[in-house]
Amino acid sequence: MIEQDLTTVNRPRLFLVTPPEFDLAELAGKLDQAFAGGDIACVLIYMPGANTKDLQAAAETLVPIIQKGGAAAIVYRDTQAAGRSGADGVHVDTSLEDLKLAVESFQPERIVGTGGTKLKHDAMEWAETGVDYIFFGKLDLAEKENAHAKTLSSASWWSELFETPCVALAGSSMETLAEVAATSADFVAVKDVIWQSDRDTSDLIAEANKILDAHPFPDADQT
Repeated sequence: MIEQDLTTVNRPRLFLVTPPEFDLAELAGKLDQAFAGGDIACVLIYMPGANTKDLQAAAETLVPIIQKGGAAAIVYRDTQAAGRSGADGVHVDTSLEDLKLAVESFQPERIVGTGGTKLKHDAMEWAETGVDYIFFGKLDLAEKENAHAKTLSSASWWSELFETPCVALAGSSMETLAEVAATSADFVAVKDVIWQSDRDTSDLIAEANKILDAHPFPDADQT
C-alpha cells in the first residue's frame, strides 16, 4: 500500500502516469528501462479513451513490469480491468458514489486513489471515504512546462493539514519537479517529461530522484 511505503522515505516519491495513447511494446520497454533509474512508487495506467477489453489487455502486459520494479500498478477508472489484470489498485474520479463503491470493493487488499476535485470541500469529502491518496492536477489537459499554480497551492494546503497522502502533477520540464517537491506533496506525478523525451528513461528517472532527494520533508530530521 502507498501509505506503508511512505514510512520508509523522508521526501516525495515518483508517481508515473502513462501517456493516454501509446504503442504497448514501446511503452513496456521504456517502463522496464525506467526502473533501472531508481525509486518509483506508483505507475498509473492512464487510458481514458480505452474500453475495458483494451485497457485490461494493456494492463496485463504492464502490471507485471511495474510490480517487478517494486512499484504499485494503478489502473485509471476501470475497476473491472484493474481486478482482472492483477493491478494493485484503481484510480476513481468519476463521482463520489463510484469512489465509495471502489473503496468498499478494493480495500484493504488494494489501493484506491482519487482526484480531479475542483473545490477544497470536495477534496476533503472525497478523502473521508478512506482513499489511499488524493491527486491534484488535471490529467486531461495538455501539460505546460511548469506545474499549474492551483496544483501547487492545493498540494501545499493539503500537505500541511491532512494525513491522507497527496499526489501533485508536475509540468513537462525536469525543473518543475523541484517546485512540486517544495509543496511537501507525498508524491510527484510525472508524464510528458518522461515519455516525450529522447533520453533513456532510466537516466530521466535517476535525474528526477536526484531532484527529489534535495527536497526532504520539513520534519524529516525528526522521523
